[in-house]
Amino acid sequence: MKKMVTTFLVATTLLTSVSFAQDDKSKRPSPPATASATTSDGNTITIDYSQPSIKGRTIGADIAPFGKVWRTGANETTVFEITKDAKIDGKYPLKAGKYGLYSIPGEKNWTMIFNKTWKQWGTQYNEADDALRVVLETKKAPQTTEKMTFHVNKNGTVNLLWGDKAVDFTVK
Repeated sequence: MKKMVTTFLVATTLLTSVSFAQDDKSKRPSPPATASATTSDGNTITIDYSQPSIKGRTIGADIAPFGKVWRTGANETTVFEITKDAKIDGKYPLKAGKYGLYSIPGEKNWTMIFNKTWKQWGTQYNEADDALRVVLETKKAPQTTEKMTFHVNKNGTVNLLWGDKAVDFTVK
C-alpha cells in the first residue's frame, strides 16, 4: 500500500509539473511579448504577440514568405488594440478595438492587415474579416534583429523590426 501511495504521489507531481510547464508561454521557442504606449491624445496602442527568431532562415523564403498572408508573429494571433478611433498612416480610419494583425511581407512593401477576428490560433485567417489593409514601405533596419520585435512610441509610431527589415506606420 505504501508503495502504491508513493507511486501515485510521484505520478501526480510529474503530471502537475508538465501541465505548468506547458502553460508557461515564456518557455516557448517564440516567447510572448507586448509593446504598448499611450499617445498624447490618450489613445493606448497595445500589441500582444509572440517573437519568432530567424535561426539562420531567410525572411521571405524560409519564414514569412513574400507575397503570402502571414500571421505576423508566432503561436496565437498577434493582437493589435487601440482604445480610441484612429487613422493608420494618416488616412485609413480604424475603429477602437482589438484586431488580429496579419501581413503580406514583400521585398519592397509589406501589407499590414487589421482583421476583426483576433482571438484564435495565428494560422487561422479569413480575408472576409479584414477591417483594413495598409501597404507600407519596407526599409532596411539600422541593425539586425534576431527576434521579431514591435515598438510602440508615444508619438503613435509603430515599428516592426526583424532581421534586416523595418516596417513602420503611425496611429493618430
